[in-house]
Amino acid sequence: MNGNWWTYLLIYVGSAVMLLNIILYIRFERRIKKNWGWKKELFYLYIPIILLVLFLIGYILVAALGKPHLVTGGILFGGSIFVLVILLFMKRLAIRIKESEELKNALHTAEQANAAKSAFLSNMSHDIRTPLNAIIGYSDIAQKEETTPSERLDYLSKIEYSGQQLLELINDILEMSRIENGKMTMNESSCSLGQIAADLKNLFEDQMKAKGIRYTVSAEQITDDRVICDKLKLNRALYNLVSNALKFTPEGGDVSVLFRQESSEEGRATYQISVKDTGIGMSEEFAARVFEAFERERTSTVSGIQGTGLGMAITKSIVEAMNGEINVASVLGEGTEFIIRVNFALCSCQNEQAEPESPGLSEPDFYGKRILLVEDMEINREIAVIQLTCMGFSVECAVNGQDAVDHIKREEAGYYDAVLMDIQMPVMDGYEASRMIRKLSDAAKANILIIAVTANAFAEDKKRAEEAGMNGHIAKPLDLNEMKKTLGDLLK
Repeated sequence: MNGNWWTYLLIYVGSAVMLLNIILYIRFERRIKKNWGWKKELFYLYIPIILLVLFLIGYILVAALGKPHLVTGGILFGGSIFVLVILLFMKRLAIRIKESEELKNALHTAEQANAAKSAFLSNMSHDIRTPLNAIIGYSDIAQKEETTPSERLDYLSKIEYSGQQLLELINDILEMSRIENGKMTMNESSCSLGQIAADLKNLFEDQMKAKGIRYTVSAEQITDDRVICDKLKLNRALYNLVSNALKFTPEGGDVSVLFRQESSEEGRATYQISVKDTGIGMSEEFAARVFEAFERERTSTVSGIQGTGLGMAITKSIVEAMNGEINVASVLGEGTEFIIRVNFALCSCQNEQAEPESPGLSEPDFYGKRILLVEDMEINREIAVIQLTCMGFSVECAVNGQDAVDHIKREEAGYYDAVLMDIQMPVMDGYEASRMIRKLSDAAKANILIIAVTANAFAEDKKRAEEAGMNGHIAKPLDLNEMKKTLGDLLK
């Protein structure tokens, strides 16, 4: 060893350690391959194993040939490669850790969504079954022979009320779904805030009086009355707020609505609309979540007050779509105040007066008019026939779109005054049937009035009906007054 025994000792010890490293690396590679399913990372492990093998061979050769400087050069070169490979492996390891964290977060989000879904289904099951219980229960009682006529009328009234509750629930769910899918659109036009306030007062005045609540609506602090906004959407937001105030304010309480103009400049004005009550109020914790979908405070459930938990979420979405903001201040047991702030473009015609409704309008006369009712569901046909007959119409029925087209073709022009067309039907839907009627060679038949009567009640459904050649739209469930108005306007 020429006196360099310690150098050779290090070489032999290093060779042993290198052999151990090779064994450990191979075991590590197999464990990753078997248990973790990593594939890309194995490439970075094969290189160190190869280098370690080369190092071991180098050690053995140096020990046999007696040239230690070759070891030094090999270590410097191989070590550099080794460090680079370890760095790349650590980078892949960091990526894997990040992916694992993202997967963990996604799992947490999925669990939260699943919990929200379960809560939603539980709430909806409760809220749907509640009016259904009344509808089914009172229907059963009303059919009993011992039920008196006055009791039967009372039961029918409660069935109607429960049906309206169920319809409101379904409308809220569908509206919330449209909002979440980004399908809510604003249809702006000139309207009077003073008239909106007056309508809001008239809408709830009798209900407030019946419950013994003092109810005031004021728009006296408005200077610029006519604005450009979506009147229907604003009405819906205010309806939700006042309806909640009515629900949660006990007898002897107060509900007030105040319209106030805060400022105006360059053809725009900022308005504040406050809805304040002296009702049961909200806890601080719930007030922070009141605008979240399906949220209801436990006290409302305990008190037996029904609601979908969607009204406030819908209201907030409407206000934000108007580029406004809504805030709430509430004290448990003392009352609640919702404040909306919106900035509207001013109408150039501030002195225009809203057209007053014509008083004492007579009921439209439909006697002698013949309707073709197109409806595939037998029970819906029966209801519509009874309602239309009571209105004075002579009614004939078709069970699908193709049947309706055949009726129009078969009868003389003018035989039918109008067609009430369902949309979703077998054989041929209402849209296709309307298009076929409009293409008839007989112009008188092709131009017959066609009114959609459908559960597809959104604005895009009305537009689609119009594009198919229909003249009007009546939403299901059929509202007798709405049906009279629509038919009266089209058949006058």
